[in-house]
Amino acid sequence: MRFSVRAPASSANLGPGFDALGLALDLWNSIVIETGGEGIRASYVGSDALGMDGLENYSVRAMRQLAEEHGRELPPFHLTAQIDVPVARGLGSSAAAIVAGLIAGNFLLDLGLGDDQIFQAAARMEGHGDNVGAALHGGAILSVPALGRAVKLTDGADLDLTTVVYIPDEHGATWVARAELPQHVALADAAFNVGAASGIVAGLITGDLGAIAAGMHDRLHEPPRSRLYPHLIPMSEAARSAGAIGACLSGAGPTVLALVTHDNVPAVCHAMQETGRTAGIPGQCRHLAISPKGVEIVQE
Repeated sequence: MRFSVRAPASSANLGPGFDALGLALDLWNSIVIETGGEGIRASYVGSDALGMDGLENYSVRAMRQLAEEHGRELPPFHLTAQIDVPVARGLGSSAAAIVAGLIAGNFLLDLGLGDDQIFQAAARMEGHGDNVGAALHGGAILSVPALGRAVKLTDGADLDLTTVVYIPDEHGATWVARAELPQHVALADAAFNVGAASGIVAGLITGDLGAIAAGMHDRLHEPPRSRLYPHLIPMSEAARSAGAIGACLSGAGPTVLALVTHDNVPAVCHAMQETGRTAGIPGQCRHLAISPKGVEIVQE
């Protein structure tokens, strides 16, 4: 048997939606599974050498864990990983690998698990549901911890929005970014984020760009993380000044994401590139569409 699974990149938080909001992006990791041979083997295609072992481990770990939880044993197979989502940049590379691995394991073992069960397994592995929910469903999703499933807010097709991302050459580590976060926050800041995140959710559902713009600001995780990423605040401000609806740290960083209308892509990209140059943070600016679809499986 031979089949392939691909899962999209994702941007988590979208500003105030810490560990709750996720957005799928049109940039994909894929794995090809070919059964047979002896044991479990892996090979890689992609230029990001840092993430090759890590991404393979996440996919295979997800497959092993799924098999173990259901009292099954994986058959021998060869996995080939195509790595296109930059690793350790805040674009959901681990979530894409986990979701792809779970979908592959579910198919290979014929477990018949539904999306909600896959989401729950992925969220346990990742530690939160925002990235994995976006990788699973596509579009924009809301992860409510007590719900046990991701709520798809929009597939993005009805929004005149796309994204511009500035991806620094430097890597970031989620555990380092989380270590910067305070254990206690001011009530005023918490209340601000509740309102802001609610505004984004309402805007994504209704297409109200004003609500998205007003809501895409954060007081909980971005201020402390700006100490790690000094380009974050000036780049976000530059993107907004150039016409972006909003801008934020993508996941745990260091990538900065801007939500823009299609006609503002060149201006926003230029503004972000110039800020990166001025700040001495080399990187690349990319235009990534919102992916309306999540993980896909193809039997060959």
